[in-house]
Amino acid sequence: MKLQSRQIMITIILSIVILLVIAMALIIWLHPVFGRSPRGERLEQIMTSPNYHNGQFKNLEETPAVTSDKGLIRALWDAAFVRPADMKPSAPIKAVKTDLGRLPLTVNQLVWLGHSSYFMILDGKRILVDPVLTSEFPVSLMMKPFKGSDIYSPGDIPDIDILIITHDHYDHLDYATIRDIKNRVRKVICPLGVGEHLQYWGIDKNKISELDWYHTATDSSLKIECLPARHFSGRLFKRNCTLWASFMISLPDGVTVYVGGDSGYGKHFHEIAQRYPVINYAILENGQYNEDWRYIHTMPGQQDSVIRDLGADNVFSVHNSKFALARHPWYEPIEKIRETATIDKSFNLLDATIGQPVELK
Repeated sequence: MKLQSRQIMITIILSIVILLVIAMALIIWLHPVFGRSPRGERLEQIMTSPNYHNGQFKNLEETPAVTSDKGLIRALWDAAFVRPADMKPSAPIKAVKTDLGRLPLTVNQLVWLGHSSYFMILDGKRILVDPVLTSEFPVSLMMKPFKGSDIYSPGDIPDIDILIITHDHYDHLDYATIRDIKNRVRKVICPLGVGEHLQYWGIDKNKISELDWYHTATDSSLKIECLPARHFSGRLFKRNCTLWASFMISLPDGVTVYVGGDSGYGKHFHEIAQRYPVINYAILENGQYNEDWRYIHTMPGQQDSVIRDLGADNVFSVHNSKFALARHPWYEPIEKIRETATIDKSFNLLDATIGQPVELK
């Protein structure tokens, strides 16, 4: 009888544990931070895209996500748990706190907010790109900002004319930031499918312009064209059901500003240059690279090729100095691009700290 009672007790405890695990999994699964897959009219529009095949968006070139012999699981394990020296700074990152709302609208300028988040004023319009300004779940589990790099929060963002999202990865599209600034955003421009997340999070559908590659949105004096990138997308377990992109912003006086997003090196840079023979400013990713995924981020030795292919006059380097998402030293991206600028005199490197306004003349 005692043995039977013990077995019953063990069965009850195991059942409770299993139910708790299932409940926790459901809570996580249903958390709004993971967004929502495209559906309805949005999915119908996606299915007509020439870049969508067999239920997924595709790059212009064959782009395996993992490029080593380790396999996906080992590559993910190394990325998460192998921590060489100097992945994080030993002292706080140098940064400047600028009152973004007081910057004059008469001056075209850029303020880097760390990683791939930046604020621009172009032709009197306030533009915000890929803002990740919180450390709430799940950012708090996956990527902790370096000390000093996190001085900006959603409360520092003034009213925004145009919010640009390049793709739906957590280091570019942050639920908590969107939640806190959505009532201060007049218009959103993003690639196909990304609007599903935004609408799910409370942004009015009528504010969202979702673009396929080579499609254009306008906002009074500005023209913004969605252009290819070589990357991928996905939140939680679903991959490539939303598009990733770069963007070209054209001002009425002919000045062009290229928003590079995340991208490995590829033929699309040359094609973009053919489409835009003059690129005055290029904001390019530089960091979080690794040989294990060399096709989806720009490797250090390819930075010069990207700049030459684009023919950019001025380059600003982002996607670094805030999170350790790859195993290179945290300072390496900046050192490499400075070395490139010293050797290659065909472009001007806009070298600024986080929060420092840079005039785009």
